[in-house]
Amino acid sequence: MTDTSTRTDTSADTNTDLSQEKVQEFDRRAVLRSAEIVAQARDDQWDVPTPCGDWSLRRLLAHMTAQHLGFAAAAGGGPVDEAVWQETPLDDPRRAYADSVDRVLDAFAADGVLDRTVVLPWIHPTMTFAAPRAIGFHLVDYVVHGWDVAASLGIPSAYDEDLVLAAAEVARKEVPTGPSRERPGASFRPAVEPVRPASAEDRLLASLGRDPRWTPK
Repeated sequence: MTDTSTRTDTSADTNTDLSQEKVQEFDRRAVLRSAEIVAQARDDQWDVPTPCGDWSLRRLLAHMTAQHLGFAAAAGGGPVDEAVWQETPLDDPRRAYADSVDRVLDAFAADGVLDRTVVLPWIHPTMTFAAPRAIGFHLVDYVVHGWDVAASLGIPSAYDEDLVLAAAEVARKEVPTGPSRERPGASFRPAVEPVRPASAEDRLLASLGRDPRWTPK
């Protein structure tokens, strides 16, 4: 999420308790579920396509791993070297991702983390965000990216509905609409219409430009 100036609307999914502590717990559960999904990848699947443009699964996991490490560094509350966020090629995506999960969950669980402000240089080089808000950004990313991985592997993402609803509530408030979604490299694309009847997950994905029916070609 690189622009927080406008908002999208998933108003059907707005009845979730999103206190600071709940956002922290929702994110922990979403990240752990994403790790369970990634653990199911076979070694011959790293180059399969994903819903993320022309990214292979290996490239998607490099992105997810780098984001975990960047958020973990940011959670300390001090200046963050932008190099921490840079993606690097992964020889063992499964292990690298599992290690990054441990790092970010430890960082988000640290004493006092919810009282901090953090810098997220991929959004803005100097703007600060309250840590619970940043954790909310992370929650949306890892519900959606977990689905991306699951879709690439041809397995259900199986996120609990309350996690999906929490991510939808954050997305409604924080994910921009408009021209920013058309930019190269945008995290989310213009919204699409979900096929009816649509689950909470379908509505979230469609609101963020994902086709819930996507399958590898």
